[in-house]
Amino acid sequence: MADLKIGRIVLGIAQTNCYFVYEEGKNDVIFFDPADKGDYIYETLKAKGFNVAGILLTHGHFDHIWGTNKLRELSGAPIYAYKDEKALCEDADVNVSAQVGRAYTVVPDRYLEDGEEITIAGMTCRLIATPGHTVGSCCYYFEDDKILISGDTLFLESVGRTDLATGSMSAIVRSVKERLFALPDDVKVYPGHGDFTDIGHEKRYNPFCQD
Repeated sequence: MADLKIGRIVLGIAQTNCYFVYEEGKNDVIFFDPADKGDYIYETLKAKGFNVAGILLTHGHFDHIWGTNKLRELSGAPIYAYKDEKALCEDADVNVSAQVGRAYTVVPDRYLEDGEEITIAGMTCRLIATPGHTVGSCCYYFEDDKILISGDTLFLESVGRTDLATGSMSAIVRSVKERLFALPDDVKVYPGHGDFTDIGHEKRYNPFCQD
């Protein structure tokens, strides 16, 4: 047990949950989905004594990436994403940023594989591919601490929208039921928007994923 802690900053026009994970008593953090204002994220964490050691993306929609390049520039931290999300990360039309008036792209330093474990500043998580919200949507699972960063795949009693480019309702339901519901019931779920939940609650009450 690494005794990980998790913090949240809510940012952007879609009120995106931006999470940072760190070990108690240590300064390095892994930051998830810098939604906007990378300079604000950097300065806020710096003021609290934190250093951004790595940036992980759950998917490439505009409301999860608008702060990525600035945060990387200021912190020097590398950006990682799932390999199947390359098109969204690197195309402003596909990631919807062009349509909302602020075209934006990000080229991650490294694209990851499904099931790949990544260790940053001594903290290890595993990428779980969960296509549906987008073709390259993924979640990050800290197994020892039972923490799941679910992006826009799984919400409290809901799932992500699937009406944008590369989305699929059948795929997202399959991802949740086959990939996420295979995790222990007491895994805490930290979604990209809204309130926290856990796997057991979603198995019982999520109307999109009942048999």
